[in-house]
Amino acid sequence: MSKTYKIAVLPGDGTGGEVVAEGTKVLDAAAKKFGFKLDLTDFDFGGDRYLKTGEVLPDSAVGDLKQFDAIYLGAIGHPDVKPGILEKGILLRLRFELDQYINLRPVKLYPGVDTPLKDKGPEHIDYVVVRENTGGIYTGTGGISMKGTDQEVAVQSMVYNRFQVERCLRYAFDYTERHGKKAQGKGKANTLGLVGKTNVLTHVFDLWERAFHEVGKADYPDVEREYYHVDATCMWMVKSPEWFDVLVTSNMFGDIITDLGAITQGGMGIAAGGNINPEGVSMFEPIGGSAPKYTGMGIINPLASIVAGAMMLDTLGEYKAAETIENAVMKITDTKIKSLAAGKMGYSTSEVGDMVADIL
Repeated sequence: MSKTYKIAVLPGDGTGGEVVAEGTKVLDAAAKKFGFKLDLTDFDFGGDRYLKTGEVLPDSAVGDLKQFDAIYLGAIGHPDVKPGILEKGILLRLRFELDQYINLRPVKLYPGVDTPLKDKGPEHIDYVVVRENTGGIYTGTGGISMKGTDQEVAVQSMVYNRFQVERCLRYAFDYTERHGKKAQGKGKANTLGLVGKTNVLTHVFDLWERAFHEVGKADYPDVEREYYHVDATCMWMVKSPEWFDVLVTSNMFGDIITDLGAITQGGMGIAAGGNINPEGVSMFEPIGGSAPKYTGMGIINPLASIVAGAMMLDTLGEYKAAETIENAVMKITDTKIKSLAAGKMGYSTSEVGDMVADIL
């Protein structure tokens, strides 16, 4: 009997609906090929709903979404809504209330895609960043006193406890065992690198580093462990990205280095990510944003959304389907797509989705 996955679909704003439509087209093709079913339910959370109702998320939203196996997101961001309202009210709220404590960002250059890194190709740019997603400085611990005076004080603290750090590290070790370069036949050892700043942030990254080595030594002896300062990591992401396998880091550092990684893999038009709760409901999305100026024109690149769908299937355990979708995308970038930029692909949004689905 085939398995059925309940998927909440949040098209969101701008071109989000267009790229999600192509993603679901490819997911449906994968489901037919590999013998599982998808039960898709649309939710209208986003800028248009907020402008009509004044409500970002209804009180029932989190409870409703907990009934699904995964969430498939298009994009959040509306030109008529003040920045931050939708992002905090939808993305951050879901991230925290669904405890999506891992942000997973593959940095992989596909064949045929241009990179700004001189003399680098797909064999050099192929690693993954595991970012702690619900703790650290982004939780807003701190405050402002004497605001508006020349004595104003602003404090925002990076706070982590051992539980938060260790569960992120264990996910990263598990991921490295299954997806590291040795597991793919591309390297001599699966290697997990901790990215931090132990020489300055001596309290927080003392905790991270001790936990990293204690957990790795006790439970993951076959995974090589390395440590990198975050500033050196940024340098080597540009100079020698082939050094990296899987990286794990804090919320803020992960936010910064994943955007650097995205531009090296060809830009936001191909970058995809997952906000993951390994024990609960995870959310997958393209990273490029809502691109409202292209809405309805049929020229936006849907490949990042399609790759996000593949990540969703991988997390749900449909490994072969996920691999097949990614291979189809790589075939398209290598042989068909002229550019990842909107309007320059050589095909319409729906034609790109059709090509990937046809390969499946």
